[in-house]
Formats: sequence, C-alpha cells, structure tokens
Amino acid sequence: MFKGIYNGKQHHVSDIATVLSRAWNAGVDRIIVTGGSLEESKEALAIAETDGRLFCTVGVHPTRCKEFEESGDPKKHFQALLALAKEGIQKGKVVAIGECGLDYDRLHFCPPEVQKKYFEKQFELAYATKLPMFLHMRAAAEDFCEIMERNINKFTGGVSHSFTGSAEDRDKLLSFHNMYIGVNGCSLKMAENLDVVRGIPVERMMIETDSPYCEIKSTHAGINFVKSLWPSKKKEKYDKECLVKGRNEPCLVLQVLEVIAGCKGITDIDLFSATLYQNTCRVFFPHDLDAAADALLAGRNESQ
Repeated sequence: MFKGIYNGKQHHVSDIATVLSRAWNAGVDRIIVTGGSLEESKEALAIAETDGRLFCTVGVHPTRCKEFEESGDPKKHFQALLALAKEGIQKGKVVAIGECGLDYDRLHFCPPEVQKKYFEKQFELAYATKLPMFLHMRAAAEDFCEIMERNINKFTGGVSHSFTGSAEDRDKLLSFHNMYIGVNGCSLKMAENLDVVRGIPVERMMIETDSPYCEIKSTHAGINFVKSLWPSKKKEKYDKECLVKGRNEPCLVLQVLEVIAGCKGITDIDLFSATLYQNTCRVFFPHDLDAAADALLAGRNESQ
C-alpha cells in the first residue's frame, strides 16, 4: 500500500472529516499542516491535536514576514513562535520550523530585505528547537542558497517544497547534503518542469499536495500518467462523495506519485513510494521510521 505524507496548507472547510477520510482511504499515513504566520501556526497546532495522524509546523511564510515588525515588538513575536514550537514539540505535534524562505514572485506582499532578515532569523528557531525546516523558494535561488550556506549548521535538515525552479536551482539545493526537494502539482506543469524533476535523485525527493492549491490539472504535461481518479463537482453542487472541483486534497498525492514515476520511467511504484516515505520520515519523523518500508527497501537492495 502506498505510504504518503501530505503537506496541507490550512484552509477552513466544513467537510474536513470527509477530506481526511478520503486521505486515509487513499493510503495517506500522516498529514503535516503548515503554518504561515504566528496565528496560522496556532491554528495548525489546534488542528493537529484533533487526530493522531496529524502534525504541523510553526513559522512565518516569506510573504507574511512583515508581521514581525507590524507586531510592534519583533523580539517578542519571535519568542511567541519559539514558545509555540516548544509547546507543540512537547505535545508530539510540531515536526518542523516553517513555512519560511524567500518569495520574489510576490514582492507586493513583502519586500526582499524584510524577507531575507526574517528568513535568516527563523534558523534560530530551528537551532533552538533542533527541528528540521520546511522551506519555500520562489525566483530567489541565489539569495536563498546564500542564506542557507551561512546557516547550514543551525538546522538538522529540511525540504524546499513545491519546487518550480530550474535545473541550476535544483542542483544548488542538492549541493546541501541535508536538503530534499519537494514536488507537487505546481512542479509538474510543463515539459520543462518534468525535465527538471527527472534530474532529482529519488533519495533526495519528497512528494506533497500543498492542498488546497497546486492540483494536477488536465493541462499539465504529465496528465497522461495519472491513474488515480476521483469524481468532482463544483462547490455549488457539493456532494461529500466527490471532490470539490478546483480544490486540491490530500488524497491526490497519489497523482503526484504517478506523474513522477511516469516521467522518470519508474515501474516499481511500491519501491518508489517506500523510498519517498523513508525520505520524509528521516527528516520529520526520525524516531519513527516505518519498519515495513525499511524491510521492503532492504529486500530489494539485496536482490540487486
């Protein structure tokens, strides 16, 4: 059975129980709900506490970094994030610092100097908590990697999620020994994107949905590789047995798996999914690696 760990952006849905049920039935084992601000991180922790399979992050998204200064006391704001992260660690729910990084595609939300200042500051959260990092990089590879290099000893590892960069950007990230690259629907839109994804080693890759965004659409280059389908209806015709058209869901991580396997020519999808699952566990759940997946990997390696 496919073992999936899903990254989900918070979105207020009245049918969350139905969405989760569909995810569990699809073979998703755990869901990581990402925080993008102090308040969102508090909400993420509250959501994570409702189910043993839910986990979360604490951090500030690059487009929200003005909140540090808008709070009136950036140091106090940082301390509130740190206290929340420590609370979540004690509860066994917070597994990473983030979502943080740089986003130069949306500078109208936050200027680059503010983004850089508070991206670097959040490495202090990772250092203080000994947590990995859940990272965001958009059109900012040079500055992003420069900050990463300065702070490489402050965090245990991480993933640059929803990767949409070039082959050069990919290789820069892979030069950091403790970094993985996260792939979702936004990473798979065009033929050029598929070429870049082909060059990500399986042992340095993770998959995600970034729900409710980044779904795989009929216009995507790898759509013909998709095998797992669910019926969908417009939100005006809501039916709990169907997906809401245009809204990504955790269960659709299966489609991400299928498209990557297809474009990389991978036929053993069980081994592929087991490897991706292990990658994710090594970073976010290092004390709870899946024994069955380990056995599968060991068995395949011995037979080669």
